[in-house]
Amino acid sequence: MKYNYRIILQYDGSKFNGWQKQGNTDETIQGILEKTIGSYLSEKIDLKASGRTDRGVHALGQAANFYTSKKIDAKEMKQWLNQTLPMSIRISAAEEVPLSFHSRKSAVKKTYVYCIWNSPEKNVFSYPYAVSVLEELDIEKMKQAANLLCGTHDYMGFSSIKETKKSTVRTIYQIQISKEQEQVKIAFTGNGFLYHMVRIMSGTLMEIGLGKRKPESVLSVLNQKKRSLAGPLAPAKGLMLESVEYDEKWTG
Repeated sequence: MKYNYRIILQYDGSKFNGWQKQGNTDETIQGILEKTIGSYLSEKIDLKASGRTDRGVHALGQAANFYTSKKIDAKEMKQWLNQTLPMSIRISAAEEVPLSFHSRKSAVKKTYVYCIWNSPEKNVFSYPYAVSVLEELDIEKMKQAANLLCGTHDYMGFSSIKETKKSTVRTIYQIQISKEQEQVKIAFTGNGFLYHMVRIMSGTLMEIGLGKRKPESVLSVLNQKKRSLAGPLAPAKGLMLESVEYDEKWTG
Protein backbone atom coordinates (compact mmCIF):
# COMPACT_ATOMS: atom_id res chain seq x y z
CA MET A 1 0.00 0.00 0.00
CA LYS A 2 1.02 3.59 -0.62
CA TYR A 3 -0.29 6.68 1.15
CA ASN A 4 -0.11 10.37 0.26
CA TYR A 5 0.18 13.12 2.89
CA ARG A 6 0.04 16.90 2.51
CA ILE A 7 1.59 19.38 4.89
CA ILE A 8 1.09 23.15 5.06
CA LEU A 9 4.11 24.93 6.43
CA GLN A 10 5.62 28.31 7.17
CA TYR A 11 9.28 29.26 7.23
CA ASP A 12 11.69 32.13 7.58
CA GLY A 13 13.56 32.02 4.28
CA SER A 14 16.46 34.13 5.54
CA LYS A 15 17.65 31.11 7.53
CA PHE A 16 18.04 28.79 4.53
CA ASN A 17 19.52 28.44 1.05
CA GLY A 18 16.11 28.30 -0.62
CA TRP A 19 13.57 25.50 -0.86
CA GLN A 20 15.26 23.03 -3.22
CA LYS A 21 17.73 20.53 -1.79
CA GLN A 22 21.29 20.86 -3.05
CA GLY A 23 24.31 18.62 -3.02
CA ASN A 24 26.64 21.23 -1.55
CA THR A 25 24.58 22.24 1.50
CA ASP A 26 22.20 20.71 4.03
CA GLU A 27 20.63 24.09 4.81
CA THR A 28 17.64 23.94 2.46
CA ILE A 29 14.04 23.67 3.54
CA GLN A 30 13.31 20.61 1.40
CA GLY A 31 16.50 18.90 2.59
CA ILE A 32 15.78 19.48 6.28
CA LEU A 33 12.15 18.40 5.95
CA GLU A 34 12.94 15.23 3.99
CA LYS A 35 15.53 14.24 6.57
CA THR A 36 13.20 14.97 9.51
CA ILE A 37 10.08 13.35 8.05
CA GLY A 38 12.19 10.40 6.90
CA SER A 39 13.44 9.98 10.45
CA TYR A 40 9.86 9.91 11.73
CA LEU A 41 8.81 7.31 9.14
CA SER A 42 12.09 5.35 9.13
CA GLU A 43 12.10 5.53 5.34
CA LYS A 44 13.33 7.87 2.62
CA ILE A 45 10.78 10.31 1.17
CA ASP A 46 10.64 12.71 -1.77
CA LEU A 47 8.87 15.94 -0.78
CA LYS A 48 7.04 17.82 -3.57
CA ALA A 49 6.26 21.51 -2.99
CA SER A 50 3.69 23.74 -4.67
CA GLY A 51 6.65 25.77 -5.93
CA ARG A 52 10.31 26.39 -5.18
CA THR A 53 11.05 29.56 -3.25
CA ASP A 54 14.40 31.29 -3.72
CA ARG A 55 16.97 31.87 -1.01
CA GLY A 56 15.63 34.56 1.33
CA VAL A 57 11.97 34.19 0.32
CA HIS A 58 9.56 33.38 3.16
CA ALA A 59 6.36 31.33 3.35
CA LEU A 60 3.24 31.51 5.47
CA GLY A 61 1.28 28.82 3.61
CA GLN A 62 3.58 26.66 1.50
CA ALA A 63 2.08 23.27 0.57
CA ALA A 64 3.99 20.04 0.02
CA ASN A 65 3.18 16.35 -0.24
CA PHE A 66 4.99 13.02 0.03
CA TYR A 67 4.26 9.32 -0.42
CA THR A 68 4.93 6.68 2.19
CA SER A 69 4.27 2.97 2.62
CA LYS A 70 3.01 3.61 6.16
CA LYS A 71 -0.44 4.59 7.41
CA ILE A 72 0.20 7.29 9.99
CA ASP A 73 -1.68 9.66 12.30
CA ALA A 74 -1.16 13.02 10.54
CA LYS A 75 -1.85 15.08 13.66
CA GLU A 76 0.63 13.05 15.65
CA MET A 77 3.22 13.49 12.92
CA LYS A 78 2.61 17.27 12.86
CA GLN A 79 3.18 17.50 16.61
CA TRP A 80 6.36 15.43 16.44
CA LEU A 81 7.74 17.48 13.54
CA ASN A 82 7.13 20.79 15.32
CA GLN A 83 8.97 19.46 18.35
CA THR A 84 11.91 18.34 16.19
CA LEU A 85 12.27 20.94 13.43
CA PRO A 86 14.10 24.26 13.94
CA MET A 87 11.83 27.11 15.04
CA SER A 88 12.27 28.78 11.65
CA ILE A 89 10.13 25.97 10.10
CA ARG A 90 6.65 25.24 11.44
CA ILE A 91 4.02 22.76 10.23
CA SER A 92 0.57 24.38 10.47
CA ALA A 93 -1.47 21.48 9.08
CA ALA A 94 -1.06 17.84 7.99
CA GLU A 95 -3.53 15.41 6.43
CA GLU A 96 -3.85 12.38 4.21
CA VAL A 97 -4.93 13.22 0.65
CA PRO A 98 -5.83 11.13 -2.43
CA LEU A 99 -2.93 9.41 -4.19
CA SER A 100 -3.49 11.55 -7.30
CA PHE A 101 -2.93 14.80 -5.40
CA HIS A 102 0.22 16.77 -6.34
CA SER A 103 1.10 19.98 -4.49
CA ARG A 104 2.11 21.85 -7.64
CA LYS A 105 -0.01 20.30 -10.38
CA SER A 106 -3.24 20.29 -8.33
CA ALA A 107 -2.95 23.94 -7.22
CA VAL A 108 -5.54 26.33 -8.68
CA LYS A 109 -4.43 29.60 -7.04
CA LYS A 110 -1.37 31.02 -5.32
CA THR A 111 -1.00 34.28 -3.46
CA TYR A 112 2.35 35.98 -2.93
CA VAL A 113 2.75 39.13 -0.86
CA TYR A 114 5.57 41.63 -1.31
CA CYS A 115 6.24 43.85 1.73
CA ILE A 116 7.74 47.34 1.64
CA TRP A 117 8.65 49.60 4.56
CA ASN A 118 7.97 53.07 3.09
CA SER A 119 9.57 55.59 5.42
CA PRO A 120 12.69 57.77 5.67
CA GLU A 121 13.40 55.88 8.88
CA LYS A 122 14.23 52.18 8.74
CA ASN A 123 12.49 49.83 11.16
CA VAL A 124 14.39 47.22 13.20
CA PHE A 125 11.51 44.73 13.29
CA SER A 126 10.38 44.97 9.66
CA TYR A 127 13.93 44.90 8.27
CA PRO A 128 14.25 41.08 7.85
CA TYR A 129 10.87 40.79 6.07
CA ALA A 130 10.37 44.01 4.12
CA VAL A 131 12.35 46.15 1.68
CA SER A 132 13.01 49.70 2.81
CA VAL A 133 12.00 52.48 0.41
CA LEU A 134 12.87 55.90 1.80
CA GLU A 135 10.92 58.14 -0.62
CA GLU A 136 7.13 58.20 -0.50
CA LEU A 137 5.50 55.87 -3.02
CA ASP A 138 2.60 57.01 -5.20
CA ILE A 139 0.17 54.20 -4.37
CA GLU A 140 -2.47 55.33 -6.88
CA LYS A 141 -0.05 55.10 -9.81
CA MET A 142 1.07 51.68 -8.60
CA LYS A 143 -2.58 50.56 -8.54
CA GLN A 144 -3.08 51.81 -12.10
CA ALA A 145 -0.17 49.69 -13.29
CA ALA A 146 -1.31 46.71 -11.22
CA ASN A 147 -4.70 46.76 -12.96
CA LEU A 148 -2.95 46.65 -16.36
CA LEU A 149 -0.93 43.62 -15.26
CA CYS A 150 -4.00 41.55 -14.37
CA GLY A 151 -5.59 39.09 -16.78
CA THR A 152 -4.23 36.32 -18.97
CA HIS A 153 -0.97 37.31 -20.66
CA ASP A 154 2.42 36.07 -21.75
CA TYR A 155 4.58 37.26 -18.84
CA MET A 156 7.96 36.33 -20.37
CA GLY A 157 9.13 39.94 -20.00
CA PHE A 158 8.54 39.76 -16.25
CA SER A 159 10.67 36.65 -15.82
CA SER A 160 14.35 35.76 -15.54
CA ILE A 161 13.80 32.80 -17.88
CA LYS A 162 16.17 32.99 -20.85
CA GLU A 163 14.65 30.36 -23.12
CA THR A 164 11.92 27.80 -22.62
CA LYS A 165 9.73 25.46 -24.64
CA LYS A 166 7.06 25.63 -21.96
CA SER A 167 4.23 28.16 -22.06
CA THR A 168 4.91 31.46 -20.32
CA VAL A 169 1.22 32.41 -20.33
CA ARG A 170 -0.29 32.82 -16.88
CA THR A 171 -3.42 34.37 -15.37
CA ILE A 172 -3.23 36.96 -12.62
CA TYR A 173 -6.64 37.27 -10.99
CA GLN A 174 -5.84 40.32 -8.90
CA ILE A 175 -3.07 42.51 -7.55
CA GLN A 176 -4.05 44.31 -4.38
CA ILE A 177 -1.93 47.18 -3.06
CA SER A 178 -2.55 48.44 0.45
CA LYS A 179 -0.81 50.87 2.78
CA GLU A 180 -1.12 50.96 6.55
CA GLN A 181 1.01 53.67 8.07
CA GLU A 182 4.56 52.96 6.79
CA GLN A 183 3.91 49.44 5.52
CA VAL A 184 2.96 48.81 1.90
CA LYS A 185 1.85 45.35 0.77
CA ILE A 186 1.42 44.10 -2.79
CA ALA A 187 -0.62 40.88 -2.96
CA PHE A 188 -0.47 38.90 -6.22
CA THR A 189 -3.04 36.14 -6.80
CA GLY A 190 -2.77 33.98 -9.90
CA ASN A 191 -2.91 30.46 -11.27
CA GLY A 192 0.88 30.28 -11.34
CA PHE A 193 4.01 32.42 -11.60
CA LEU A 194 7.19 32.28 -13.67
CA TYR A 195 10.73 32.34 -12.27
CA HIS A 196 11.27 35.70 -10.48
CA MET A 197 7.96 37.00 -11.89
CA VAL A 198 6.58 38.43 -8.64
CA ARG A 199 9.88 40.03 -7.66
CA ILE A 200 10.32 41.67 -11.09
CA MET A 201 6.74 42.95 -11.03
CA SER A 202 7.32 44.29 -7.52
CA GLY A 203 10.50 46.05 -8.63
CA THR A 204 8.63 47.54 -11.59
CA LEU A 205 5.73 48.73 -9.43
CA MET A 206 8.14 50.34 -6.96
CA GLU A 207 9.79 52.29 -9.80
CA ILE A 208 6.34 53.46 -10.90
CA GLY A 209 5.56 54.49 -7.33
CA LEU A 210 8.80 56.50 -7.26
CA GLY A 211 7.97 58.26 -10.55
CA LYS A 212 10.80 56.59 -12.46
CA ARG A 213 8.42 55.12 -15.04
CA LYS A 214 4.79 55.54 -16.07
CA PRO A 215 2.03 53.04 -15.17
CA GLU A 216 1.37 52.24 -18.84
CA SER A 217 5.00 51.19 -19.33
CA VAL A 218 4.03 47.71 -18.14
CA LEU A 219 2.07 47.24 -21.37
CA SER A 220 5.30 47.46 -23.39
CA VAL A 221 6.79 44.68 -21.27
CA LEU A 222 3.73 42.50 -21.85
CA ASN A 223 3.56 43.22 -25.59
CA GLN A 224 7.26 42.99 -26.41
CA LYS A 225 8.07 40.24 -23.86
CA LYS A 226 11.50 41.77 -23.15
CA ARG A 227 12.99 41.51 -19.67
CA SER A 228 15.08 44.64 -20.32
CA LEU A 229 11.92 46.78 -20.44
CA ALA A 230 10.81 45.81 -16.94
CA GLY A 231 12.06 47.10 -13.60
CA PRO A 232 14.72 45.58 -11.35
CA LEU A 233 14.53 42.29 -9.51
CA ALA A 234 13.24 43.26 -6.05
CA PRO A 235 15.15 41.81 -3.06
CA ALA A 236 14.07 38.33 -1.93
CA LYS A 237 13.50 39.22 1.71
CA GLY A 238 10.34 41.23 0.94
CA LEU A 239 8.55 38.27 -0.66
CA MET A 240 6.34 35.73 1.08
CA LEU A 241 4.25 32.86 -0.29
CA GLU A 242 1.04 33.53 1.61
CA SER A 243 -1.24 30.70 0.46
CA VAL A 244 -1.88 27.92 -2.06
CA GLU A 245 -5.46 26.99 -2.91
CA TYR A 246 -6.90 23.65 -4.09
CA ASP A 247 -10.29 22.32 -5.14
CA GLU A 248 -12.35 20.66 -2.41
CA LYS A 249 -11.88 17.23 -4.01
CA TRP A 250 -8.30 17.22 -2.74
CA THR A 251 -9.26 17.07 0.92
CA GLY A 252 -8.39 13.92 2.79
